[in-house]
Amino acid sequence: MSVEVNIEGLDQVQEKLKRLGNPRLMKNAARRSARKAMAIVRDAARVNAKAIDDPETVEKIWKNIAVSGGKSRNSNEIVMRVGVRGGASFSNPVPPNLSGGDTRHWRFKEFPTANSMGVPFMRPAMSNNIQKVTDKFSQVFSVELDKELAK
Repeated sequence: MSVEVNIEGLDQVQEKLKRLGNPRLMKNAARRSARKAMAIVRDAARVNAKAIDDPETVEKIWKNIAVSGGKSRNSNEIVMRVGVRGGASFSNPVPPNLSGGDTRHWRFKEFPTANSMGVPFMRPAMSNNIQKVTDKFSQVFSVELDKELAK
């Protein structure tokens, strides 16, 4: 699978980064921008999950889909991910206290197994919106840098 992403306007962003000069402020602006950009994927995943959720049960996968920050060994990287709260572990017999209920079965819907066909809802949310996410990130990042420079 190949992905092609076009980013325009990097010259202005690089100039703003040079003027800002503080790596912590740059990282904060990038984190806020990444969170707003990944909201597009979260919303698409929620729409996809609503289509496969069983209306007869109280568990709603779409209610537990959220954007969260991740960790990286590289202090200069920002990690933002979209996932299902509660994870996929069945080792804990008590279901987590989540708004959508116990939805740890989401992985059986997303990934095919020997006994069931998967109906992906998370992966298409990202792959169908890569350019939108990139555009949103660059747009919001430029605005966030302007805010930081105005302080």
